Amino acid sequence: MDSEDDMHDANDSADDDFYSGGEAGLAASDDGDADYDFADHDSDDSGELLSHRQQQNYSILSEVDIKQRQEDDINRVSTVLSISKSEACVLLRNYNWSVSKVHDEWFADEERVRKVVGLPEKHMELPNDREVTCGICFESCPRGAMSAAACGHPFCSTCWRGYISTAINDGPGCLMLRCPDPACAAAVGQDMINALADDEDKEKYGRYLRRSYIEDNRKTKWCPAPGCEYAVEFVMGSGSYDVNCNCSYGFCWNCTEEAHRPVDCATVSKWILKNSAESENMNWILANSKPCPKCKRPIEKNQGCMHITCTPPCKFEFCWLCLGPWSEHGERTGGFYACNRYESARQEGASRQKALGDLQSLQNDKLEKLSDIQSQPESQLKFIIEAWLQIVECRRVLKWTYAYGFYLPEHEHAKRQFFEYLQGEAESGLERLHQCAEKELQVYLEAESPSKDFNDFRTKLAGLTSVTRNYFENLVRALETGLNDVGPSTSHGTCSKSATSKSLGGKSKSGKNRASSTSSKSGGSNRGVDDSNIWTCDQCTYANPKSARACQACDHQHR
Repeated sequence: MDSEDDMHDANDSADDDFYSGGEAGLAASDDGDADYDFADHDSDDSGELLSHRQQQNYSILSEVDIKQRQEDDINRVSTVLSISKSEACVLLRNYNWSVSKVHDEWFADEERVRKVVGLPEKHMELPNDREVTCGICFESCPRGAMSAAACGHPFCSTCWRGYISTAINDGPGCLMLRCPDPACAAAVGQDMINALADDEDKEKYGRYLRRSYIEDNRKTKWCPAPGCEYAVEFVMGSGSYDVNCNCSYGFCWNCTEEAHRPVDCATVSKWILKNSAESENMNWILANSKPCPKCKRPIEKNQGCMHITCTPPCKFEFCWLCLGPWSEHGERTGGFYACNRYESARQEGASRQKALGDLQSLQNDKLEKLSDIQSQPESQLKFIIEAWLQIVECRRVLKWTYAYGFYLPEHEHAKRQFFEYLQGEAESGLERLHQCAEKELQVYLEAESPSKDFNDFRTKLAGLTSVTRNYFENLVRALETGLNDVGPSTSHGTCSKSATSKSLGGKSKSGKNRASSTSSKSGGSNRGVDDSNIWTCDQCTYANPKSARACQACDHQHR
């Protein structure tokens, strides 16, 4: 983390919890770091928040937008190079719809470009005879019933129509259609398609042309959501790869998988492969034999619960499913016959889908009903939509933190322990926001008349939304940097829970930042803290105020 003097403490006790929704949790920081926007927003600022989020590094393109952009590019090339629109379209298709590349190549060597793409410099006319022989069916037809590409090779309309129809039905390869003469490489342009093909084939050709504009252009991609017809134009080198389509699906521009911050694309690929393997051929292995995590001796499990004890002299106790120490298991991980340590990732996915459904229901029905009951315009209820959008986004982030935790190196015990603490804090805070947006909102939906305390609810929900957003944004940044603040576990560790937690948004009862320390990555003693007013916990290295009798992070008693 860049600076900790402006960071907050997420390790306060329950009544001091940063997510509590009270004054401590909702107070704004007076001197928040510019890189970490800790300032909370008033409930009436939801419009500003949405406007801020719309400052994206990508554009969503509808079918109309795609057509218009494609037409604009064709017109631009046609005007600059003084060629027909059909020829401009052929050029752009061959150079992946890059206008600048077409200009560069054309002005560098026009003759070579024409030869490569199949645009003869001179347009050859049909023979002047009354009747002309078709090069495919060898029938003699009136000159008016014959057609030819720029090369001048004559074919009758019936043969042209069959040739074009077959090419279009074969797929997108029809966009690179050449003259039927085997020895000729002249391109067949869109003007001939429009003149000779039937309506169904013309529609298919136009669809292939629009798809080509998106799929062949390195700056654009289709949204990968099933049934979605939107495309995305992305500005490279502008930070995050996360894209939120107008269809409400979020995905990663780089790998086109579901949006997965804070984990990288390589981790996502491994995680998906692992889950796929476990659901198929790995099921038998997981159910029958595994090596002891400590001594590596093979163990076969033929009955009983998930609590395994290795034979002497090892005697290591571990969980059969996740191979973690049994000391870290209990009712919270599923009891003796199950282990949900990483199953929560799947549950978070289901929770996110439910939140999306609830959001849609709210937008379609409940918001109008609430507006009537509370006698408030829907424009004043945007804070509820903002809360649900935040819940959906946080569910997505939380889902991918499980993949992050799964691939944390085994030897980095301090980092793993701290990650699980941060993840737990995130889950707790998100549940608080979700409960407020769902259960507490239901009270006002079931009311028969306007509620006097509705404005208090507005303040609470907007505050929880802002605080949760700040926490998750900074959690993502911390994980993306590999939790670099966490060093080796020592009595005065490089970074205690307070150090990184401050960067995630915690505050003291007064709403001000506590005295914080600046830690170096190489590992040094805390600076900027009056040592006479604090004591460091022997168990978790958290810096506590002198008046505290127990550690505010882990409840360890001070000696």
